[in-house]
Amino acid sequence: MALAWSSSLTAPLKQSPAHRRRGVLHAVLVAAMFGSTLSGCSKPAKKPPPTPEAGFVVVKSESVPLTVELAGRTAAFETSEVRPQVSGIVRQRLFTEGSVVHAGQTLYQIDPSLYRAAAEQAQANLQNANAVREAAQARANRYRPLAKIEAVSQQDLTDAAATARQAAAGVAQNTAALATANINLRFTKIAAPITGRIGRSLVTTGALVTSAQADPMTTIQRLDPIFVDIQQSSADLLALRRALASGGLGTSSAAVKLTLEDGSDYGPVGSVQFAEAMVDPNTGSVTLRARFPNPNGLLLPGMYVRARLAQGIAGSAMLVPQQGVSRDAKGTATVLVIGPDNKAIQRNVTAERAIGDKWLVSAGLKPGERVVTEGLLRIKAGQVVKPVPAGSKPNRPKTAQPNRAAS
Repeated sequence: MALAWSSSLTAPLKQSPAHRRRGVLHAVLVAAMFGSTLSGCSKPAKKPPPTPEAGFVVVKSESVPLTVELAGRTAAFETSEVRPQVSGIVRQRLFTEGSVVHAGQTLYQIDPSLYRAAAEQAQANLQNANAVREAAQARANRYRPLAKIEAVSQQDLTDAAATARQAAAGVAQNTAALATANINLRFTKIAAPITGRIGRSLVTTGALVTSAQADPMTTIQRLDPIFVDIQQSSADLLALRRALASGGLGTSSAAVKLTLEDGSDYGPVGSVQFAEAMVDPNTGSVTLRARFPNPNGLLLPGMYVRARLAQGIAGSAMLVPQQGVSRDAKGTATVLVIGPDNKAIQRNVTAERAIGDKWLVSAGLKPGERVVTEGLLRIKAGQVVKPVPAGSKPNRPKTAQPNRAAS
């Protein structure tokens, strides 16, 4: 018995190495499972997500000018095509192409020989007519007392008086002929009819020009001030006039600003002069003409420009930044408004047109309401938000720093 007991006690000491390795592995697995169970029990509960911040703007009622941007082209204030009024050979060109000429300045000299001779002949004819008139008048004067004493017949007096009157008429005719000859002689010097910038010459020295020719010799354009012809749709103009007539809009000033072809702003401000009383059947548009100062000659005729002008004033309107207005699948404009309990409320609004980077809202909002413009992607309708003024720096929570001492 003693031998059997001692062998049973010593049996574990005689286990094989494979059995010992399996026992160690089992102990390690049990310890790992126990440790994971303890760590799982020590995890804290998830915190609720923080209240999203909503950047808002406070809308207010104000008078907003309704500005439109329309296409236009510049046109010269005055244009004069220079043509000859007498025929002849061009002897001189007395201007520099592209320069500024003044009214009355001589531009061309036509050969004046024939016209000077015609003027001298008219002068001689006038002198002859004056001599005839003097003789006829003297004869009529002598016949008058003689007719009273019946030294000459009454018919002779009548004929002498008629001859004197005919001679006076001849003087008047020759005076007019002399004036015409002098005018034609003066027309041999072709003068500038207006002050402006002259273009290139279409005739050269030695060319023959005629008084009835259709082609101009050159063109002068007055560029300061300058006109801008603006095209506006007749439908838009009709809607504007109806709004003005109904009292929904107020009248505004006729000031106009220009944007040039390169995108830069033209400094001086112009004014609308008039609107044509007809619609172009080809384009369906009405032409508005504006006048601009052009002291430096920057604007040239035919340039394409964009004109901005206020055609009316919307009273009691509200402007909302464009990022705060969205549209649904039907195209209805909506905004998120922060209610008294800081809940985001979706509101349908009427956004008529864009004014710069804002929408003009005519219905759906009240002055003093807070419209969300920042953080819209994190906010849903009916959600409680943390309102902050738009443009404020976001309040980001500080992250916990690791405890380096414990490590």
